[in-house]
Amino acid sequence: MERSDGSLSRRGLRGRETELEQLRAVLASVAGTGSGALVLLRGEPGIGKTALLGEVVTTAGAAGFAVGLGKADELNHIVPLSSLAACLLYGDRPLLSSDAFADLTRHHDQRIWLVQRVAEAIEARAAEMPVLIALDDVQWADPLSRFALKQLPARLRTSPVLWVLAGRQDPAGPAQEIVEAAESGLLSVTVPLGPLSGTAIGQLADDTLGAAVDERVRQLLDGAGGNPFLAVEMLTGLRTTGPSGEPVPEGLVVGVRGRLRSLEPSTLRFLQMGAVLGRRFGLLEAAALYGRPPAGLLAELEESVRAGLLDDDGDQLVFRHDLLRQAVYVDIPPSARKALHREAAGHLVAAGHRPIDAVSHILRGARPGDDEAVNLLRQAADDVLFVTPGLAADLMTRALELVPPGRPLWYDVGVQAIVCLTRAGRNREALETGDRLLAARPPLEAFGRIQAALGGTLWNLDVAEELRRRAETALALGGAAPEIEARLTALRALALSRGEDLGAAREAGENALRAAIATGDREAHVLALSGLGESALNAGANAVALERFTALSAVEPAFLPEEIVAHQHMDDFEAGRLLLRTTDDGGSVPQTMLLWAQASQHLGLGDLDDAEADLVTMERLENDVHICVQQVNARVIRSWIALLRGDREAARHQLTAARERRATKPNPGNTAAVRFLEALIADDEGNTALALDRIRRVQQEGPFMRWRLLRTWVDSAIRMALSGADRALAEDLAAQAEAHGARNPAVPTATGIAAQAAGLVRGDITLLERAVALLEESPRPLVRAGARADLGRALLTAGRGTEAKAALTRAHALFAESGAHAAAARVQRDLDRAGAGSRGATAPRPVQGWEALTASEKKIARLVAAGHTNRSAADLLVVSPHTVNTHLTSAFRKLSVNSRVQLAHVVMALPED
Repeated sequence: MERSDGSLSRRGLRGRETELEQLRAVLASVAGTGSGALVLLRGEPGIGKTALLGEVVTTAGAAGFAVGLGKADELNHIVPLSSLAACLLYGDRPLLSSDAFADLTRHHDQRIWLVQRVAEAIEARAAEMPVLIALDDVQWADPLSRFALKQLPARLRTSPVLWVLAGRQDPAGPAQEIVEAAESGLLSVTVPLGPLSGTAIGQLADDTLGAAVDERVRQLLDGAGGNPFLAVEMLTGLRTTGPSGEPVPEGLVVGVRGRLRSLEPSTLRFLQMGAVLGRRFGLLEAAALYGRPPAGLLAELEESVRAGLLDDDGDQLVFRHDLLRQAVYVDIPPSARKALHREAAGHLVAAGHRPIDAVSHILRGARPGDDEAVNLLRQAADDVLFVTPGLAADLMTRALELVPPGRPLWYDVGVQAIVCLTRAGRNREALETGDRLLAARPPLEAFGRIQAALGGTLWNLDVAEELRRRAETALALGGAAPEIEARLTALRALALSRGEDLGAAREAGENALRAAIATGDREAHVLALSGLGESALNAGANAVALERFTALSAVEPAFLPEEIVAHQHMDDFEAGRLLLRTTDDGGSVPQTMLLWAQASQHLGLGDLDDAEADLVTMERLENDVHICVQQVNARVIRSWIALLRGDREAARHQLTAARERRATKPNPGNTAAVRFLEALIADDEGNTALALDRIRRVQQEGPFMRWRLLRTWVDSAIRMALSGADRALAEDLAAQAEAHGARNPAVPTATGIAAQAAGLVRGDITLLERAVALLEESPRPLVRAGARADLGRALLTAGRGTEAKAALTRAHALFAESGAHAAAARVQRDLDRAGAGSRGATAPRPVQGWEALTASEKKIARLVAAGHTNRSAADLLVVSPHTVNTHLTSAFRKLSVNSRVQLAHVVMALPED
């Protein structure tokens, strides 16, 4: 089959036989094993990546693969998901319908949610047939597509999905990032494409010129350096001029110039307009930039196609290779390029394109003082903020550079830049931007807006006192609009929630709430309720905290996880379960915080395996978006779980990880949590002095941190204090528990722990019995087990052996049921002292094989083996699909399988239950 320039369609495959066989082997592996793989084709421009990719797509299609093929574009590398969209919407039976894709991009505001939905669509198709997703020129993939591509291959590694990426050589580029992000369980192959051999280049010459090839031509081809595209361009030029023409100059740009000289001037200008617009461009846009009607450019279009410079795919015009576009583009004078890009942006917006579609041209063509460009950048930043906040921050930083300092617009743009930078997690940069604006002595109204915008920044930086000072300064100066004043009032209340005087914080929060309602400002309303919720939580008023967080999540659904956790503090785990079950799946609730709430639910109910899986998943997702909120607490809990299981090595590992994460976020809460974990581990290792030192340090972190951290762990702290003969410390801890119980008389866990703490300090069996009775109404089995163990030991010491055995037996059962084997073993030793004999201690799970799986892993393995997707399994089990993926990954590792097909074989071979 011949192309418009007469070259053979397979010429790019000359000399690539080895690489083709390698790719065919990977295709066969994916189809045969049912597991995923990732291939990276890497090489310089023109080396044959696109031709090889095309051959893989053709081969896969013939083998029964569903195929998605896309190509990233240099001038569309900003538009969110544009690169991956081409793959998803490719062909007669796309992986996503255009309507489904439009719905996806219209309703999401969470990157994690979006990637999960894309994964589900691909997984569903992979259940029917193997899938190939191929993306060319990955080095120009947009940020959101790059984000997705770093998650999806590993996420879908258990399905027959082959990812083939083609990109230029760049050890630190996007392609390498994607490969490195793929976990070790995924087959990853890098295929470097080097220069073709002299023999292969000679075959290309034969293909193109036939009998016209002579020794002089072959010598000239040495200048191509084994690059097939450059060689063919030289040969095409020879075919045009004949072998007796001028010698073909070395270098593509010079060679293309020679070909372009034969074109009509109007055709050359048309090509230059196209080169400004990008490798793919519309005739309408090129005509507008040219300044002529589309019908008046038909002759130029036809000549461009005849010359082999453009292809017409029916929808758009495409430069046959990006090297051709670049060769045309570099011959446009730089000043003209800049002006043409700016003009192109205007034409695109006037034609109805989104501002983000024009941003690449704005960034290349806008000059300082271009208010229209600034406005387009602001609109584009708004459009992409929720899904690619880093891009929004970059756009606003550039917009701020385009506005002369001191103008009113400069402050407006600066405020928006602060918001975007903060949302992107670039808090230091946001603060520097704000302080730069403030140093210019803005009008009072702008001063208030800047300080209000910096509120979220300062809160993220854990500088509550600085936030309070700035808010009070802005309020004292006055001049702010009513809604800004309401926000500043609410920010002050939020800052006070971290202080010593929580009564003042509550009063400030009530005032802020009234101001927010009066002005009707939603942001002020959210901030006021946040401050009131934090103040109640820090004061230990669980019922009030629940009331505030319930109101907050009604105004802003993103705070639903806080409401769920507030229900848990009230011992209302059933309400937490219902909220988790009915959570809106439209991306409005942050998935990481929802996983934190789910982990807290499982932990409270004594399901250590599922709690740990939730925390592992949460940390992975936080790392994905580079916004780490709960990682210190997650590692502390995972370490505690390891201690309950008796795995000291794992506990130590998690402590090290917690310390590392605290170093990047050293707020009082994180510091107290790490100190308490150090105490737990020291106590487990018999280092009572160190344990006491760490508990005392926890006490120094502030009054609300003590009970907020020790809410359900205060009994452990008291035991450490008594073991170290520090009665004053034990009494202080017991007094805190008593005060917390008094503040929450309707919460069985709070009142029961208060009685338990007092009973431990006083050695009072009656109080310990009361604690056990109160905690019978608590839904927390580990708390109930701890109280029964304390009672059993006290009864044993008092010589009441029969009663001691009953209490200890029940404690042992509760610990064992939760998988807290080390805690159960300690109780067993007490039972042995009581002469009760062995309880038949549960052996730890094996490391490999079916019995190594947790209960949840077994459930999910059976569901997946029966044909369920991650989504359908998650719906049945009422958990996050992300958590299902974590369980499934663990199950695959323990079973030494790599695909759903292999998993099904393992499950089918199991004996009947």
